[in-house]
Amino acid sequence: MSGKREYGDYQTPVDFAEKVCLYLKEFRQIKPSAVVEPTCGIGNFLKSSLIFNATEYYGIEINPDYCKKCKEDINDERVHIINSDFFSFSSKKLIDNSHQVLVIGNPPWVTNSTLSALDSENLPTKTNFKGLKGMDALTGTSNFDICEYIILQLIDEYRDTNTVISMLCKTSVARNVFKELKRKKVAFRSCDILEFDASKVFGISASACVLLIQLSDKDEVSDICCVYDFEYPEKRKSKFGYINGQFYSHLEGQSDNFNGYCCFEWRQGVKHDCSKIMELSVKDGIFKNGFQESVLIEDTIVYPLIKSSMFKAPIIHNFSKYVIVTQKKIREDTEHLKNDVPKTWEYLSNNEEKFKRRKSSIYHGAPLFSMFGIGEYSYSKYKVGISGFYKKPLFSVLFSDDGKPVMTDDTSYFICFDSYDMAYVAMLLLNSERVQNFLMSIAFLDAKRPYTKKVLERIDFNKIVSVMTIEHLKETEKELNLSEYISEYMYIDFKKSIGMIQLCLT
Repeated sequence: MSGKREYGDYQTPVDFAEKVCLYLKEFRQIKPSAVVEPTCGIGNFLKSSLIFNATEYYGIEINPDYCKKCKEDINDERVHIINSDFFSFSSKKLIDNSHQVLVIGNPPWVTNSTLSALDSENLPTKTNFKGLKGMDALTGTSNFDICEYIILQLIDEYRDTNTVISMLCKTSVARNVFKELKRKKVAFRSCDILEFDASKVFGISASACVLLIQLSDKDEVSDICCVYDFEYPEKRKSKFGYINGQFYSHLEGQSDNFNGYCCFEWRQGVKHDCSKIMELSVKDGIFKNGFQESVLIEDTIVYPLIKSSMFKAPIIHNFSKYVIVTQKKIREDTEHLKNDVPKTWEYLSNNEEKFKRRKSSIYHGAPLFSMFGIGEYSYSKYKVGISGFYKKPLFSVLFSDDGKPVMTDDTSYFICFDSYDMAYVAMLLLNSERVQNFLMSIAFLDAKRPYTKKVLERIDFNKIVSVMTIEHLKETEKELNLSEYISEYMYIDFKKSIGMIQLCLT
């Protein structure tokens, strides 16, 4: 197929491309001998980069119509336009004068899963390029921006040189690239982010930036990435990076050092990718699915459901949503449901085609009506959960008055407890001002999902309880408008419990 969406097509306006090139020339004093624009589109960066007066220019573009337009618009014998697929092409081999290379551009702002859904052929060869393991390599964690993939490919191609890479991208992509520079031990002199208003430049709502990387042919590396406003680049806005090997989203300002390893395992909620069938509401005592059809099934495997948008109170025990849970563990055979819950099996079977249309590869070869994010932990009576989406984290105790386990969706995270009191203490600790400030120092609030499993796993409860008093918890209780419930005994019991967990872990 063809079309702008297939190519992740946000052509850079000429005036903005000119501003970026002028900034690089005048403010950063970059004097390239060669300029490369991968995925050059209609060539606005190539055209603007002529101000560098380099000896050679190369534009690589998969779309033949764009290539034709580039050749028509840029009448300069130094400029070479190549109609090729970036994913199978080496731009470095083209360059004669590699004294100082500038790689500049605006790669596609689209994810590999989006292109797959569009049946696009404009995709890289599918590889686990970040070295993810286990379920992360199979599920959404391995979904990535094509833009990020391209930038990392360029870094691999030009590493151990003095190449400057200047790319427009989402700020989340820029941060991931910085982390990969460190993970792969790539030599680089500096990595900076210059934020700009994507709504003005591209007419889209996204946190965007110019990512500027100065690679190095020497054994040098930086632990810090500096953030600037593109319109006011003289003054640094903030910085993020590594301290003693740990990543922080903000390196300015003070917060308690609660960084470590969480003694509780953070879990992600259930994933089924068939919400219209699997998720139910109740009206006049009858289950209704997402098509507002009446669903007459057993309630044996129907559980209360909290979706990300429902984390609005510190204690949640009333529910408006429910979910059918077909398994006790991943890839468990579901045939037994035919006899155990025949009405439910019939309902699911009547909608089997909708399950077959699920795109994710995790369902390939799995039993009928399979789910993921499911295990023994899913059936814990008490959970403390959080939405991954909210800018200000709110942790909630989740339980059902009838004793049924509460499920969450796969954009939520939770830890499990055997008693309400333990869950309640954990909730107060996590919602305390000091822990909240720490979370702000390790999460990026402009990310689509600021609070992920990787962020939450860094919360060290042993460090928290070593400095937090019962008075702190009582104060948090008041701030959350909760009735007084916390007691010294409960807190002592909690400390003893996490001490025992820590001993088992060591």
